[in-house]
Amino acid sequence: MSAEKVISVSNISKRYRLGVLGGATLSDDLKVWWAKKRGKPNPLVTIGDEVSSTREGDHFWALRDIEFDVHKGEILGVIGKNGAGKSTLLKLLSQITGPTTGSIKARGRIASLLEVGTGFHPELTGRENIYLNGAILGMNKAEIDSRIDAIIAFSGILHHIDTPVKRYSSGMKVRLGFAVAAHLEPEILIIDEVLAVGDAEFQKKCLGKMKDISVSGRTIIFVSHNMASVRSLCTRVIWVENGMVVENGPTEVVVRNYLNNFSGHGDEISWEDGRDAPGNEELRLIHVVLRKEFPDQLLLCSHWFEIEIAFINHGISDGNLRVNIHLINGAEVLVLATALVECLPAENIGVKGEHRFSCEVPGDLLNSDDYRVAVNFVRSGKLFFRCADTIGFQIHNAVSADGFSLGKKLGVIRPKLKWRRV
Repeated sequence: MSAEKVISVSNISKRYRLGVLGGATLSDDLKVWWAKKRGKPNPLVTIGDEVSSTREGDHFWALRDIEFDVHKGEILGVIGKNGAGKSTLLKLLSQITGPTTGSIKARGRIASLLEVGTGFHPELTGRENIYLNGAILGMNKAEIDSRIDAIIAFSGILHHIDTPVKRYSSGMKVRLGFAVAAHLEPEILIIDEVLAVGDAEFQKKCLGKMKDISVSGRTIIFVSHNMASVRSLCTRVIWVENGMVVENGPTEVVVRNYLNNFSGHGDEISWEDGRDAPGNEELRLIHVVLRKEFPDQLLLCSHWFEIEIAFINHGISDGNLRVNIHLINGAEVLVLATALVECLPAENIGVKGEHRFSCEVPGDLLNSDDYRVAVNFVRSGKLFFRCADTIGFQIHNAVSADGFSLGKKLGVIRPKLKWRRV
């Protein structure tokens, strides 16, 4: 990476006007207009919808006071939840739209792949669209001729290259779009989450190509929800939330902070033994922690992990106390429940003092998702108390040695089962 700046973003904000045409029909628009005229709420808004903090009257701020620089040869990652403002930022950088305030200065040709089929003319063939995109980037026919064979080979759609793009599947459009953007050698390549449409083999090719592009001194801005790919590829990461930059720094640091924030309390929580600790005067939960097979890496579907809990028994000695753990996914589905007594029936937790146990969850069992841990204490067959939200964490798709996602499997769990011929 060079110290030379190729993009300089200075205090940009983007504001959109809302409610100009709010309905699917003229009748809907008239209802909205008449309600507004009488000072009434929008009749088409779903009951219970919250007003965004980024909304001001009839305007919505998609981005607020964004400022950063991008250097030559850098692979900059942009992460954040859906609706955080990532795609709006990329559209500004791609010069598809302009900022409301602030300025963006870029040096060099920019190629972007923001949505499936962006920049393609549906009536033209794949081959014709290659020449069209090259011309848009300012290249002459001879330059495109020298690269077209490599573009077609990389896309893997040789047999369909002379078919109109309107007949392409979304995967074929992504393949051709990335091949064109990467091989026409722009100085700056901007890529949104569209690569998620491609299959695992093509994702691997794309990530490898992006690394090659960076080594050659060109710059990449890459948006993805796949943290394994971000960690494998990016040299620096910007975390965007509610239209503002939350953090801008080294990949490992920003991704870790983002995941901890995204998962609630992060992967460890502790309380002092007192009134603030969950429980009551007889029993307090004081510690819950996630321990991973590879502590310094993302937790993948193939990795085992442990959930460790600690609690203090102040006065229960009747022997009728039980403890169990519930693992709940991002859709609030109870994925599994496990009880201490199932594995350690002889353990007596009806003894005063601190007790500490861990439960191991094997690899190749859970699907990629967000998870939270609830800890329950049961006494004499009835719920004694429940701490419903202790730690939260994310399990990521399995990845290859090159860092590309192998894809999420269907179902709540993804056990690696044994098959045999009978």
